[in-house]
Amino acid sequence: MSDNVAHALAGAGGGIVSMALTYPLFTLSTRNQVSRDKTAGAGGQLAIAQKILKEEGLPGFYAGIDSAIFGIAITNGVYYYFYEAVKAAFEKAAVRAAGKARPMTALESMLAGAVAGAATATITNPIWVINTRASTKSTSGDDKAKSKGVFQAAMDILKNDGPKEFFRGLVPALILVINPIIQYTVFEQVKAKLEATRKLSNFDFFLLGAISKLAATSITYPYIVIKSRMQLRQGTDENSRYNSIADGFRKIIRTEGIIGLYKGIESKLLQSVLTAAFLFMAKEILFQYAVSILVLVGARKAKASVTA
Repeated sequence: MSDNVAHALAGAGGGIVSMALTYPLFTLSTRNQVSRDKTAGAGGQLAIAQKILKEEGLPGFYAGIDSAIFGIAITNGVYYYFYEAVKAAFEKAAVRAAGKARPMTALESMLAGAVAGAATATITNPIWVINTRASTKSTSGDDKAKSKGVFQAAMDILKNDGPKEFFRGLVPALILVINPIIQYTVFEQVKAKLEATRKLSNFDFFLLGAISKLAATSITYPYIVIKSRMQLRQGTDENSRYNSIADGFRKIIRTEGIIGLYKGIESKLLQSVLTAAFLFMAKEILFQYAVSILVLVGARKAKASVTA
């Protein structure tokens, strides 16, 4: 069995750790993204945080965390499986062509990210539709949702809206594949340059994850806002219904101004950067354990040495 399975297991474990540590910021950012009033920025986020604390208490910051933990584990597992599989294919091609291994080029990193991102977005979109609705339950006005679990929420979507509802927001999610493309391209290129000078530490991977995610999220944030809103159940108000990405851009700019496209960006940047930093650091640590487990259960042959 190839290393991409070990990378998938390590990525899933790292995702769980990073999401659990940063979920309150995820909730705060998501609620700000779907809010359609003209309050934005740090003041708006503080108001939302105070409202959550007053109306729901501390558990409100963890609304939908069960689906998020499940979702991030599947998301990272699928992403790393496909990413490492494509990466391995490029490395084998390089060995055949030049007789020796080399780091991926920027174009190869982008292609690997595109394949992995498209597969991940399609497979996991239903999970994030459920999570978006669960984590924004108080802002969507569905009081009954407070007592419902993820399974019941999924059954409600299936009953009320049909299977196609699980793929609401898939188009912007596919466009957002550019986010991990930017992230992993920056990560791989900077990592290759640093590895040429010294052995990288866990803290190096923490910083690499933070820097690469900061670049990716800053560039793609307006699409993140539109995706979150499209994943909500669409209301009767014409301004709240987005028929396409372009329609979403037009309506947000018309009713909320340009700043509406960046609602919640402060907490999202902090959450994304910390999540990516913890993810990359945890994944590097968990990779060796994942390999050991696979060897132990006979799913992988032992090697003299293993590199992540």
